[in-house]
Amino acid sequence: MFPLPSQVLRQREGLLADTPFPLLLHALMVEERTCTLELKVRQREKRITFEDGAPVGCNSNLLHETLGKYLVEKGRLTEGDYQKSLAESVSSGMQLGGLLVQKGLISPFDLYRQLQANLAHKLLDCFRWTEAKYRLIADVEHPDATVRANTAQLILTGVSTQLPFDTVATHFTFTDDRRFGQMPGVESAPKLSSKDARLFQALRQRPTFNELLERTGFEMDSVLRRLYALCLLGVAGFAEDADARAEELARKAPAAAPAPEPVSTPVPVPAQAPSGTPFADEDEAARNALVGAFLNHRGLDPFALLDVPEDVQPVALRKAFLAAADRFSPLRFQTSELKEKAEGMLAAYARAYGLLSEPEQNALWKKRRQAHREKARSNTGRPSTAEQFRIRTDLLDATTQFDEAKRRLEARNFAGAFEYFEYACDIDPRPLYQAHRAWARYLMKPEAHGRLVLQELQELTRQEPGLEEGWAFLGDVARGEGQWALAEDALRKAFKLNPQQRRYVALIQEIARRR
Repeated sequence: MFPLPSQVLRQREGLLADTPFPLLLHALMVEERTCTLELKVRQREKRITFEDGAPVGCNSNLLHETLGKYLVEKGRLTEGDYQKSLAESVSSGMQLGGLLVQKGLISPFDLYRQLQANLAHKLLDCFRWTEAKYRLIADVEHPDATVRANTAQLILTGVSTQLPFDTVATHFTFTDDRRFGQMPGVESAPKLSSKDARLFQALRQRPTFNELLERTGFEMDSVLRRLYALCLLGVAGFAEDADARAEELARKAPAAAPAPEPVSTPVPVPAQAPSGTPFADEDEAARNALVGAFLNHRGLDPFALLDVPEDVQPVALRKAFLAAADRFSPLRFQTSELKEKAEGMLAAYARAYGLLSEPEQNALWKKRRQAHREKARSNTGRPSTAEQFRIRTDLLDATTQFDEAKRRLEARNFAGAFEYFEYACDIDPRPLYQAHRAWARYLMKPEAHGRLVLQELQELTRQEPGLEEGWAFLGDVARGEGQWALAEDALRKAFKLNPQQRRYVALIQEIARRR
């Protein structure tokens, strides 16, 4: 059904039109690769960092995907605080996230959640980059990352919501008589939404695709997308492949051994809880302390991580390690998210203690620290004006493209307006931008694009029924095409969303006279 992951990764570069983005993600996950995936399409660029097959970072040249702009868009940060923090971050060289925490504009726990959401937002956007070129770049060292995306969940969500239907239909082919089923022996599967679970349960009856449509009652687009994702992840497949997998698992299963005779065993002594009052997961201070330490620990050397001087003695080093290990003991937390971070901190403290306990490693880290101090002294610190300008202009801003397109539209330069609306949609496919792009397309060539624009706006208003501009443009195009009933209905809906706009009333009255 799909090429093997090793075959997918054999080619180091290519086109996403030939090797879809979800196929690359799955191959990197299965092969547990640590590398960078570079994507380029026209002006847009992204570099996705993978650690052991999981995405842990994504650098983008799209302004709205930067952390600060993302926080502003989500209402977690005001535009004024963002601009002040950005200027301070550029001048000081401090990461924006750490600066926001330091200024009390966001808590460490909320910052971690937003970093995760921002990473997912940037990765999901890649599913629609079907025209992009890709290149795999091998990285020797493990990346310095603290957030991690669930690849299986990402594939399921991205295919269901972002991947163009044409890509799914092109790369997922089967005949009408092929039957699908659940694949046995799958250890790790993504969390299923109610729709996904309903479709997955229907696979127990080994249906054909048409039978699956009837039993779920979903649209063909929805079923094909979800089936594509589930088959790619290996939790679903052709019925004959599921049977072959079941036989293989049965052959590999060990024979049942006779039950051993009961042996008296000593009652285990419960593990002693860490000293002091255990932290509660709902304790905001404890939660922020843990997540703040987790966000910062990868950027610290062993001395800084254990908070000890370079001439620390063995006894003091041991005490510092025990104190650090007790502070964020995994026994203090219950939820899997916090417990996992506490275990990560404990492992980091143990590694740091092991490094500083060995004389050779201790001396090596002292030399590294000295080299870092000398480099810091020779560095002027503040970036030049040219560097600051480059930081700003390297980012593509959809709002700037949209404003320029509206200026061209007002000047009746319809072709130029369409071009810039297209740029804005490329950078950030907001429904507002898509509605204006459709309107500019119609104005550019009404006689050629009328039917296409009507379909485009009808689909857009179906997905975004609260978009006034979508209904208004649909009404105007329908008037131009002589579809008076559709025009009146669209303009009435636009008027309902904005009763202050009297133009809609005048147009509705004109249509009534014509009809």
